[in-house]
Parts: sequence; C-alpha cells; structure tokens
Amino acid sequence: MGSNESSNEIDRKFRFLTAYKDGRVEIHYPTQKIPPSNDPNTGVQSKDVTISTEPPVSARIYLPKILDPTKKVPVLYYIHGGGFCFESAFSPLFHSHLMALVAEANVIAVSLEYGLWPERPLPGSYVDAWAGLKWIASHVKGNGPEPWLNDNADFSRFFMGGDSGGANMSNFLAVQIGSYGLPGVRLIGMIMVHPFFGGMEDDEMWMFMYPTNCGKQDPKLKPPPEDLAKLGCEKVLVFLAEKDHLREVGGIFYEDLKRSGYKGALEVVEHEGVAHEFHLFDPAHDKSLSLVKKFASFLNEV
Repeated sequence: MGSNESSNEIDRKFRFLTAYKDGRVEIHYPTQKIPPSNDPNTGVQSKDVTISTEPPVSARIYLPKILDPTKKVPVLYYIHGGGFCFESAFSPLFHSHLMALVAEANVIAVSLEYGLWPERPLPGSYVDAWAGLKWIASHVKGNGPEPWLNDNADFSRFFMGGDSGGANMSNFLAVQIGSYGLPGVRLIGMIMVHPFFGGMEDDEMWMFMYPTNCGKQDPKLKPPPEDLAKLGCEKVLVFLAEKDHLREVGGIFYEDLKRSGYKGALEVVEHEGVAHEFHLFDPAHDKSLSLVKKFASFLNEV
C-alpha cells in the first residue's frame, strides 16, 4: 500500500470529525473569527479579554447601553456549542447572537472562548469553563481585572447558559456550584439551548475526544439524578427544536431533571418545524426572534 493510501486510511468517523490511522484529524466544519465591534443602533459594545494564558482561555464581553450608571445590570455567562471541536465565541454566528441578546435583555454577557479538541482534549473544555466562571466571580467585590464587570455587574442576578455542548458544560458548572458554592454569586438561572447529553450516536464521538471518560454513564454525559437535584440555580429554561438531532436527548434531560427532586422552577419551550441551532443560522426568522425574546425575558424575571 502506498504512503498516500495509508495516510488516508480512516480510523474513526463521526458527525463532526474524522480521525485517520496516521494520527491526522479532520474537523468537518471550519471556524471563522471576527473582531469585537460596537453597534451604534443599540449602543451595545464588545471587547475581548484574556482569562488565562496557560492554558489559553479568553472571552468576549458585551456591555449594553448604560442609561443610569448607578443601576447595575444582570450578568450572563455564555458557553458556545460546536461539538467541543469547532466554533468560537468570536465567530460571526455567536457574535451576532450575543449582540442581539444583550440589546434585548440589557445584561452584561461574558462569552467564553475555551480550548477545542484535539489541541485541548476533553475534559479540557470543562476545566476552561470553570476557570472562566471563577474569573467572573473574582469581580464580586468590584476589584477584578475587568472594569466593565466591576462597574456594572449585579452578581445577585447571575445567569449561565449555552447551546448544544455549551449547554452541557453549563449543566456541569451548575452541579459544581450546587456542590461547592460560588461565594458572592447568586446563580438565578440556567438556559439550555438545544442541549447535548448522552443517549445517541454522538456519545461515541464525545468519548473518543475524552480518553479518560467513565463510559456512557459518565456524569458529564448522562447526569445522574443526584447531580440534577443539587443544581445550584433557582430556575432552568430548556429550548428544544422539533427537527433537531438532539431533540430526544434534550427532552430526556428535561424529564430527568423534573423527576430528580430539583427544587427550582423548570420550563421548556419547543419550536416546531426547525432544526438544531436554527436561531444562529437564520436570526431574522420569527422563531429566532421569539427565542431571543424568551431568553431575554427569562434573564429579567428575578
């Protein structure tokens, strides 16, 4: 067999990636990045910050138009999806979505740029997400490294959420907060947009990217009832999409949470006739606008 043929011999192929027997990896979807920008129409500003250099973790922060400097606003910690191996907090899709959400909800948003597989094997993304959470919490006393958070953030109205794999990581963080606390921060709610959890073919991909996983019952992949019962938030909102390949596992997560003994409020919203991440790819769609409005209202109902 020639060298070219052997180098193209596939070891494993999944929804988002192909691994070759020579060690090469091909990610099926490119990741585009754009710089931060300001919106003169809404007054929303954005900028990028460094959370840590080793490992490299950063974020894009969004500040709404501040009409009254004496009144602080809620904080949203957002974690993007992308199968743990592509997409970015700096991509056009997520930048546009967060700009619109911040304008609608009048909140500060911190959108995490975490390490991606294969450069950052799982559970690296979860570690990065926890590092981002602790960095945000370092501003509770008004003396953190980021002035936008020091001057404008109301940590008694803190929210966390994400889409797809980002929703999965948000759940992991909420379990950690419920177990160990986060001093000075009151986690009001968690928003799960088309969440990824175990119970489908993508389980194998997740375990391939996570060499030290605990199998299909790994608590990050399939949160047990005892973990769900101690989520460190007061309410949860789950978005589902009828034609989403994750629709079934998202619904199972909702039902598992409902039966777990979780004491907070729980709400599910399903959009009919649309697929996974429809709101990112067609933000002008009436159902996309509805999702943003519902997300925003959830952030403002305390």
